[in-house]
Amino acid sequence: MRHEHEVQLRWSDPDMLGHVNHARALALLEDARLAMNDGRPGGGMILARLEVDYLRQLYYRVGERLTVSSWALRLGTKSVTVRQELVQDGEVAIRADVVLVMFDFEADASRALTDDERRHWTGYLDG
Repeated sequence: MRHEHEVQLRWSDPDMLGHVNHARALALLEDARLAMNDGRPGGGMILARLEVDYLRQLYYRVGERLTVSSWALRLGTKSVTVRQELVQDGEVAIRADVVLVMFDFEADASRALTDDERRHWTGYLDG
């Protein structure tokens, strides 16, 4: 199952040429990951790795809404690898692979996924 999250670009997102700033694009992906985590409070996760391919220019257009598709590629003992794609005009503009590590903030250390977390993320596992 893929998680679909609609995003709205804002007038402050583009540069002088009308291209969406790369930092703002990453924030859109983050918003989608938070929504994918189903309202769990922070989920006790931290971002450990982010690999991004900017495949085409992303343009700001007034009122245009885009969708970020996200799914799990891999579940580890302590981590989840998520792929995300942001599409504009029917083409993938940005593709990202993200490693999220479960984290115990009191102990300041990584931790294993709980059974509930594993069930949740397994629902998004591709293949």
